[in-house]
Amino acid sequence: MVPLSVLDLATVGTGSTPADALADTTRLAGVIEQLGYRRMWVAEHHGMPAVASSAPAVLIGHLADATTTLRVGAGGVMLPNHAPLVIAEQYATLEALHPGRIDLGLGRAPGTDQVTARALRRVADTGPDTFPQDVVELIEYLADSDGPVSHPAPVPGRGYLPEVWLLGSSTFSAQLAGMLGLPFSFAYHFAPDLLDQAVEQYRSRFRPSFLLDEPYFMPAVSVLCAPTDEEARWLAGPSALSTVQLRTGRFGPVPSPEEAAAYRYTDQERALIDSTLATHLIGDPGSVRAGLVALQARTGADEVMLSTRAHSLEARVQSLTLVAGQWPMGEVAAGASASSV
Repeated sequence: MVPLSVLDLATVGTGSTPADALADTTRLAGVIEQLGYRRMWVAEHHGMPAVASSAPAVLIGHLADATTTLRVGAGGVMLPNHAPLVIAEQYATLEALHPGRIDLGLGRAPGTDQVTARALRRVADTGPDTFPQDVVELIEYLADSDGPVSHPAPVPGRGYLPEVWLLGSSTFSAQLAGMLGLPFSFAYHFAPDLLDQAVEQYRSRFRPSFLLDEPYFMPAVSVLCAPTDEEARWLAGPSALSTVQLRTGRFGPVPSPEEAAAYRYTDQERALIDSTLATHLIGDPGSVRAGLVALQARTGADEVMLSTRAHSLEARVQSLTLVAGQWPMGEVAAGASASSV
């Protein structure tokens, strides 16, 4: 059994506000800390009414203040949107405030549309193509070194390096994570087709670094657990409908289970949902546990991250509590130091 962690998007459901969503995520952090999950990540998205985590660094600081042992971090920061120096300053500050508890997951997608991405960074000649150089630049700002201090130099800076991860939904970031000797998290929850190739590329390209001696791999998987399969499918309805709305440009808050149940899918939409949900773990505690065990065995994962999209905080808490009840959380936590990144 490997450690379990949580990815949360500060979900804004119909009838709630972004402020409600941020408060819910804060409450969820306290719950999963008590349950024994290792870390909680929030993701950078922009211009999406259903996601309130557009400023991860701000939210991470708040979550770290609200917890004591839980690792908190970004899953991730979309680096093409930002100058590496700015991210170095933000996350070095978080590391100085909460030493040993901050994660910085880096992604190469913009996490939004190109117009918004341009407004965020306002530099025309940067983007995914500069991602490898940007990652190296960011790490060099913060890594311990005996050499002269670079200029510009963030303060806090050298020696305040959080745990740096690369995130990806393709083989590009898998290869880069291996070559740079960084832990790697794959977005199986929304890009399942390349999972096996990404794992193989990461491990085959891995070179030990001052950050990591051996490969460390964590897939993110969509999970919604309930006491019965029927209830789990009911609670997963909003995520399914949100997928259709997102793919068709109908942005809005996450619908309620009642709204999702009343929606009449076209044949094309139903095919999209069936394909999307095929790799999600939706069901009672026993079936979800079996799915997690199978995923870990398939990938040799060192840790598994659960993404639980639901309309309400109560549904997310119930799901994560039921999963924890099927997993030796205390035993994993007790032995985690020997295998931690």
